[in-house]
Amino acid sequence: MSLVGIARLASESSVLAEKAVVTYRELESRSWISRCSNSDKPFEWTINPYRGCEFACRYCYARYTHEFMDLSPTDDFENQIFAKQWSKSSFVSELRRIPRQDSIAIGTATDPYQPAERRYGNTRNILEVLAGESGRSIYIITKSDLIRRDIDLFTEISRRNHLSIQVTVTSMDTQLARILEPRAPRPDLRMDAVKTLADAGLKVGVSASPVLPGINDSEESLSAIARAAAEAGAQHMFANVLFLKPCSREVFFPFLKEHFPHLSARYLNLYVDRAYLRGEYPDLIRSRVNRIRSCYGLTGQKISPVVYQEPQIPLFAA
Repeated sequence: MSLVGIARLASESSVLAEKAVVTYRELESRSWISRCSNSDKPFEWTINPYRGCEFACRYCYARYTHEFMDLSPTDDFENQIFAKQWSKSSFVSELRRIPRQDSIAIGTATDPYQPAERRYGNTRNILEVLAGESGRSIYIITKSDLIRRDIDLFTEISRRNHLSIQVTVTSMDTQLARILEPRAPRPDLRMDAVKTLADAGLKVGVSASPVLPGINDSEESLSAIARAAAEAGAQHMFANVLFLKPCSREVFFPFLKEHFPHLSARYLNLYVDRAYLRGEYPDLIRSRVNRIRSCYGLTGQKISPVVYQEPQIPLFAA
C-alpha cells in the first residue's frame, strides 16, 4: 500500500542530522497552527514546532501522532524527530486568521524546547513573529531550561499581549525524574529556569502534571514542588492526574513492570477501560493540590483572554 498524506511526507523527508540514538528529519508542514479538539482546555489553538519528542517521557500521551506518519509510537517517537520546515510567510498567514480573543498554546504535544530547538530554532522563529503582535493570549509549556534563551522575546511579547509560561516539574527527586523523563533536564535546572524567568518580570508557573498514583502523588512530593516553585518566584502551580491513551500504555505498563511492579495491578484496574480517571481519586488530588498551593501562596493556573484595542492615532501631530 502506498503512503499518503503526512505519512508520505515523513517517508520522503531528508535526514538533517543524526546523534547516537536520535535521527532528525525535516518535514514539509502544511499548517503550523491547529485547533484544539479538547473543550476542557483553556486555549483554542495549538502550535507544536516538532513532531516526536526526544525527552522520552514514559507517560507521554502524544505518541499516537507518529502513527500518522506510519512510524512506531513506542520505538520511533523519541528517536525519529521531525523539524517542520519553517516558512515565516505561511505562519503569518495562518496567524492572521486566528481571532485575537482566542488563546494560543505552544508545546501541547511535543516540547518546543527539546534538543532539536538548539539546531533548528523553530520555536524562536515563531516567537519572533509573535513579538510583533498585540492583544493575544499566548501560553507556553516546556520541561527544558533552554527556555531562558528567549527571555528577550518573552519580554517583548508580554508588553502588548497576555503571556503565560509553564515549566513542568513532576518531581523534585532527581532519580525519580530520570526514570520518568529519561532525557529531560533535571528538576533543579527547570526550577532555575523558573527563577530566571520570574526575575525578568515574566508571568511563570509550574505544572506538576501528570500526577501518577502511588508514584509522585504524595503530600511530600507535591509539597516539595510547590515549595521550590514559590522560592523560585512562580505565581501559580497546577496538576492534572495521568491519562493513558492506548499508545501510551504500550510504553507505560512495561515501565511500571520494571520500576514499580507492585503498582502494575493497581494501574491495570484503574485504566482497564478508560484513558481518564473520574471520581474519588482525581477529587482527592485536586483537594490536596489546592491545600498545598495555598500554603505556599500560589494560585491556580488560568489563561485569561485579553481584550484587543486598536491603537489610538492622534488627530493632530504634537
